Amino acid sequence: MRLAMLVPSRVRASAGIAVVALGLAGCPNVDLGDEPPNPSACRPDFQYYKDHIWPEFLAPADTTKSCVSQSGCHQTATGRSALRLETNPVDDARNYQTVTFFLNCTTPEASLLLGKPLLGADPHGGGDLFPNTSDPAVVTFLGWFP
Repeated sequence: MRLAMLVPSRVRASAGIAVVALGLAGCPNVDLGDEPPNPSACRPDFQYYKDHIWPEFLAPADTTKSCVSQSGCHQTATGRSALRLETNPVDDARNYQTVTFFLNCTTPEASLLLGKPLLGADPHGGGDLFPNTSDPAVVTFLGWFP
């Protein structure tokens, strides 16, 4: 008698599992949308950074437009934000890695590295360094992205 009672419950359990499996097999794939961009994938040309971005955009001879001039706003030792650059001596590899966190390769104009010092784009404690997107330093910055 006991054996007869166990068989039907096993059969019912197996049938239930089969129904669930068939039901799941008919489910459509779930669309999770586009794969979000990997932030670490924004790595424009390092040589362009060394030859143009550092000397023309970040540390130009005109100290009123420099991110790392005498005031030291973005120097590693005395910096006042997350953008801290090594200047004594200049460490291009480290500074490049730091700078890339402030880039938007999909929309370079939306990069914080550009938006902060650009007039009216984003509040910047150091003031507006570039009056508009025609400023030579801004043109240099935008030229960094293919």
